[in-house]
Amino acid sequence: MSKKILIIGGVAGGASAAARLRRLDEDAQIIMLERDEYISFANCGLPYHIGDVIGERGSLIVQTPAAMHHRFRIDVRTFSEATAVDTVHKTVTINSAEKGVYQESYDSLVLSPGAGPFVPNFPGNHSARACTLRNLPDMDRIKDVVDSQSLKRAVVVGGGFVGLEMAENLRDKGVDVTIVEAAPHVMPPLDGDMSVILEKELQDNGVHLVLGDGIKSIEDKADCSVVETASGKQLEAELIVLAIGVRPATAFLKDSGIALGPKGHIIVDDQMRTNAPDVYAVGDAVQVKDFVTGAETAVPLAGPANKQGRIAADVICGLDSHYKATQGTSILKVFSLAAACTGANERTLKAKGIAYRKAVAHPFAHASYYPGATQIDAKLLYDGQGRILGCQMVGKEGVDKRVDVVATVLRLGGTVEDLTELELAYAPPFSAAKDPVNMLGYIAQNDLNGTSHLVDWDYALNRDPAATILLDVRTPREFGLGHAEGALNIPVDELRERLSELDPAKEIIEYCQVGLRGHVAYRILAQHGFRAVNVTGGWKTYAQTHFTPKA
Repeated sequence: MSKKILIIGGVAGGASAAARLRRLDEDAQIIMLERDEYISFANCGLPYHIGDVIGERGSLIVQTPAAMHHRFRIDVRTFSEATAVDTVHKTVTINSAEKGVYQESYDSLVLSPGAGPFVPNFPGNHSARACTLRNLPDMDRIKDVVDSQSLKRAVVVGGGFVGLEMAENLRDKGVDVTIVEAAPHVMPPLDGDMSVILEKELQDNGVHLVLGDGIKSIEDKADCSVVETASGKQLEAELIVLAIGVRPATAFLKDSGIALGPKGHIIVDDQMRTNAPDVYAVGDAVQVKDFVTGAETAVPLAGPANKQGRIAADVICGLDSHYKATQGTSILKVFSLAAACTGANERTLKAKGIAYRKAVAHPFAHASYYPGATQIDAKLLYDGQGRILGCQMVGKEGVDKRVDVVATVLRLGGTVEDLTELELAYAPPFSAAKDPVNMLGYIAQNDLNGTSHLVDWDYALNRDPAATILLDVRTPREFGLGHAEGALNIPVDELRERLSELDPAKEIIEYCQVGLRGHVAYRILAQHGFRAVNVTGGWKTYAQTHFTPKA
């Protein structure tokens, strides 16, 4: 007898599960329920159609109900919302635009309800000029406003993926854009010392930033709306994009007996099983393990959702597939820059009490002598045994492939030693003989084996002047262009001859431009009996970290 499988929700997780189920079981009865019109679309591409980067709206539609039925013989029912699940009698209550309210039985159930935009309860949150961006109708509504020629000012509330992508695309359409972000920095997956690079890029491209200041209210007027922030700032706009975050769309499961996490995410095991028999869950609505910390988390990304859909289908069909946690690998375009990360950031590691070290580098994306070379700002986090905990990179070129390499080593349980040993493709237009990934490995390796001693700028700037010397080993010209307060300048090439100027009783905290000359200086000092440390990332890290966004 053929198995009846019901799938609630499409897009990445549900559609992947449906297609995989059919490939594994030609006889199964597969029904997909979708509360909206579109079962599978490229929601990551929505901001780029608004900005006309993606010209054809139809190219965002990955699968249609007709195509799914034609190729996979899947019964797709759009405008059909699941309103309740009875896990005892194995039925789902459905509110359908075509059939009304009815019940559908199942042998196996896959939950892929996704997540909806989070809109806080503040005065004016339902303003006609305020919108969210989660699906194609949302996109159409915003694009109509953008293309109407009446839009001059927009406020984007939220500085995450959607907020930054919307800000860029609106700015490219000539709109005056302000980002309001309650956190101190944009792009939460990055640490502040990396986020500031994006903040400068945003301001260099005309985007106004209001950071550390959340939204308080929206007041509609005749020709615009006024956004008031918590600090009392008032911003006028014809369009307000609320990109504050998402919440799992799991309210319909309240009385089902299916276990939910503290924020409403569906609890699953590593085979995507819920606590209810024959019920599986995938995508943005599920709670998963963090690959680095082991903690419960939720990561609403397309890649994990696709994998989870495939695994749920495998398990339903008797294959022994497992989902081995999420490491949060992601990337974002911000005007001319790409920002990418994988694993944990410093903020997470501190919160979980996980000891870590860090190496910061600013290598060129390809050979510096080949035209067009630009630097990558890179940070590697690792523990005392060399296990990789996380990596963040920002740059104009080559960021994607470098983070993907580190993400792969992290996933396979690799260490910083593995980064040094990787043999990566090299030719002057593409990389350097020592790839940026190798360089991060070398820096961390030196730190762990004692041939270097890395500290960060927090350590350097909070030093005791009576017990330390802050030493700048760059050239006098570089020193004159900017240096840390209280620093002594002795260029590295003069250091051996000028050691007598240093007090051997004091710790020498030295830095250069990006860290390389600082390492050479450390080796000279250490082998002459000085207690020395090298500030990782050098002056370039300091200059970027201490960028202050304009009000």
